[in-house]
Amino acid sequence: EVRLVESGGGFVQPGGSLRLSCAASGFSISNNAMTWVRQAPGKRLETVSIISSGGIPTYYADSVKGRFTISRDNAKNTVHLQLDSLKIEDTATYYCVKELVRGQGTQVTVSS
Repeated sequence: EVRLVESGGGFVQPGGSLRLSCAASGFSISNNAMTWVRQAPGKRLETVSIISSGGIPTYYADSVKGRFTISRDNAKNTVHLQLDSLKIEDTATYYCVKELVRGQGTQVTVSS
């Protein structure tokens, strides 16, 4: 069974940082492209970043370029998303996605 479990969210002030993690089970992330998406209340789902099966970041949303970094640890079968220079508009639930499978999400709240 494919399972994704996100963690690392929290409450942070503008300009702060968080590191999100997505622990995968039931498959190997090293053979799959992995995606982080987010959804803020009342807004549509937004693709934040994608890392290829080869471990190369292939996409960052314009709104996060230069501030977020996607990476993965094949040994731990985990994908990370480093969030730096956070803005209030980054507040959302962040989800890890493999094809049609999505985790339960982790909440990121940026507020002063």
